[in-house]
Amino acid sequence: WESVRSYWDTDFKDRKIVSGFMKDKLLGSKRLASMPDRITNTINVVGSDEPVCRPTIINMYDKDLSSLDKWWSAWEEFMFDTSLEIQTKKGMEQKAPYEMLQPIKKSKYPDITEDEEKVSLPLQTMCGAIFDAILVHIMNTVTTPDEWQGIKSNIVENLNKKKVPRTLEILESSIYIGSDIITLQEVSGSFIDQAKSRPSLDKTFHIIGPENMDSVRDQNSVIFLRKETFPDGASAEITSLVESSFEQGVTVPVAKGDILAITTTDRDGVPFVIASFHGDTNGLATKPVLTATMKAISSDSNLANRKLIFGLDANTYEKAKPGKQQDVLDFGKHYVSHGLSSCWGDVPDPQNYTTYNSRTYLQPQLNKACKKSDKRSNGDVNPKDFILFGKDDFEVDSLWKDNTGDKVYLEDTAFPTLSFPSDHGILATVLVAKSSATGDEL
Repeated sequence: WESVRSYWDTDFKDRKIVSGFMKDKLLGSKRLASMPDRITNTINVVGSDEPVCRPTIINMYDKDLSSLDKWWSAWEEFMFDTSLEIQTKKGMEQKAPYEMLQPIKKSKYPDITEDEEKVSLPLQTMCGAIFDAILVHIMNTVTTPDEWQGIKSNIVENLNKKKVPRTLEILESSIYIGSDIITLQEVSGSFIDQAKSRPSLDKTFHIIGPENMDSVRDQNSVIFLRKETFPDGASAEITSLVESSFEQGVTVPVAKGDILAITTTDRDGVPFVIASFHGDTNGLATKPVLTATMKAISSDSNLANRKLIFGLDANTYEKAKPGKQQDVLDFGKHYVSHGLSSCWGDVPDPQNYTTYNSRTYLQPQLNKACKKSDKRSNGDVNPKDFILFGKDDFEVDSLWKDNTGDKVYLEDTAFPTLSFPSDHGILATVLVAKSSATGDEL
């Protein structure tokens, strides 16, 4: 593309691969390497249980990457010449991976310049190729292909190929199969299909995905409702009502699939709104989404008397960068202002962490990468996850978090691990209805 040749000729071709590219945090915050990776890393195709993977170090690609020539030949063919049948909002479509890329909007990623935004499609394609090439070069320089590709194979087997089956095993376990409500975020369409195909989960839960699924990023918020507790499942989806309730003139950084809000009624005739939400990396959408949800509920007489249960990856921070990240204590004040409380109470503990992960340089969000020795201080160790509810409706009976799948949370353990596939811990609570004379639990 001629539109980005000047970026190569005057900038990128003269950069050093480590200090000038891999450690460029601005390149990371512009998402020029991570956005194409998000879309093309692993693509679920119609009619196959096995996804198609971009030729790169950092996914399940299992063919030979022992030289740059072998990598480039495979990469170029994959990106531009491989037609894949995928599910989109228009139905089944045939697309090459480069045609699936999405523009990078300055409104969501403010560090990108207006000129870069205009050419973000070809520019991210180029940066994605540079990133993949650097990783292949580094791995084949610091060790032998036989050694690193063997290690990769073991990681792929446990963290990638077994990720969905292991997640479903945890949900099927005696610890979680008795849940009344489960909210999940960043869920693929394949995960939903596989969950419905598991007899124990399909028999126990209504498994509900958004009507307007995100088939491009393939990251969706999902809700499981226990059939015994909610016999009729979801009565309506109100996601569009929530999204239409954002403050006018304000751009909220949410993507399709991030929000799922439904109505339902339990076996005792108690009406509910259940919501699941995945916040943006900096958590800047979290307060606007909560405000819009409460506005949507209060604006409709059919919703106003419903009890809210809201499970969310709020992406809040213990030590937020002012104006750039959502502070956890500030979020606490915000939900209290709406008459809500949380599983953590009215004032969340900033050191009650639900994430502990640090990124190596073998991933494309370069602004988040750090050395092993700095994984605790520079990693993402934050109180990010919440279960919200009406303060006058429920109180917490018990609470736990889990980063093992065994109802145990290891505070000083980075995750995901080879046995726990998520980068967020599980958050679980038992709520007791305040107005219930019998103390019914949920």
